[in-house]
Amino acid sequence: MDVHSLAVWKHPILTLDYFCKEVVCLSKSLVKKLICYKLYVLLALLVISTPIILLYIEGPHLPILIWAKSKVVWCLYWLGLGVLSSVGFGTGLHTFLLYLGPHITSVTLAAYECGGLNFPEPPYPEQIICPDEVDSAWIASLWNIMLKVRVEAMMWGAGTALGELPPYFMARAARLSGRPPDEDKEDLIEFEELLKKEKHPETMTLVDKSKLFVERLVKKVGFFGILACASIPNPLFDLAGITCGHFLIPFWTFFGATLLGKAAIKMSIQVLFVVVAFNETLIASVLDIVGKIPGVGKKLQAPITTFLENQKQRLHAKKDSKGTQYTYCCEIV
Repeated sequence: MDVHSLAVWKHPILTLDYFCKEVVCLSKSLVKKLICYKLYVLLALLVISTPIILLYIEGPHLPILIWAKSKVVWCLYWLGLGVLSSVGFGTGLHTFLLYLGPHITSVTLAAYECGGLNFPEPPYPEQIICPDEVDSAWIASLWNIMLKVRVEAMMWGAGTALGELPPYFMARAARLSGRPPDEDKEDLIEFEELLKKEKHPETMTLVDKSKLFVERLVKKVGFFGILACASIPNPLFDLAGITCGHFLIPFWTFFGATLLGKAAIKMSIQVLFVVVAFNETLIASVLDIVGKIPGVGKKLQAPITTFLENQKQRLHAKKDSKGTQYTYCCEIV
């Protein structure tokens, strides 16, 4: 039977049979590898299990472990969102627009409203409320806002770098195997077709020429070429990963440049853009421009102004008659 015709909807029983056999084979292979590296496995289990056990033991160490746990979970959260954003050959979730961008916007608006960034922890980062007193080291400024969100931004960027590894490993494995890529590896097939088109540039479209430029840059310049591609918003970066894998560029050369470009340089640019875009002066200018639009200007300006005022009010803690303090999260809809 042709392997390409094997599908659940065509041959469900046979497909599940092969699936179970493959799972068994892979499990046996995994167990053998774990046995070969049993010392490292035991060491990893010890490192992971020790803090977990200590969390259930009362003592002076408990507050520190709880704080460390919250930080680790927070970092893993943004790391995972970064992976979801870049994994899948361009079909990943746009988690910057859905999560990181709104978070940076919330911090920026809160900073200008509160005058500082030393938000009470907790509830920050889950909720943002203004501090009772502004720390002089954390006054609202462009640099301080970027520092406040640097962990989230860098972890998200590191996640996007991790998400670029599948194209690299797929192309590398295909090159080392010496076999043509399978029909379901459309990106690898497209890459090989692009290499063939290179001999006939007159048949290439603008998109093909852009892809070829990325391929040449990565191939000829190496580390700095990868760094340049990773340091800017680049929808063609999957091609860079495939190129590096195809030409057997060392893993750490590819991943090091990708990590540095995405987690440090690119994220700094994106964070800077969001912070500048949502500063009070610029927002006021935009509202003035919106208000001057003939006919609909005032109608558009009113709900935006109301929304921003509500957000500012929510940033301040309020107390009820019993003295209970309520906190509000800065929401960006």
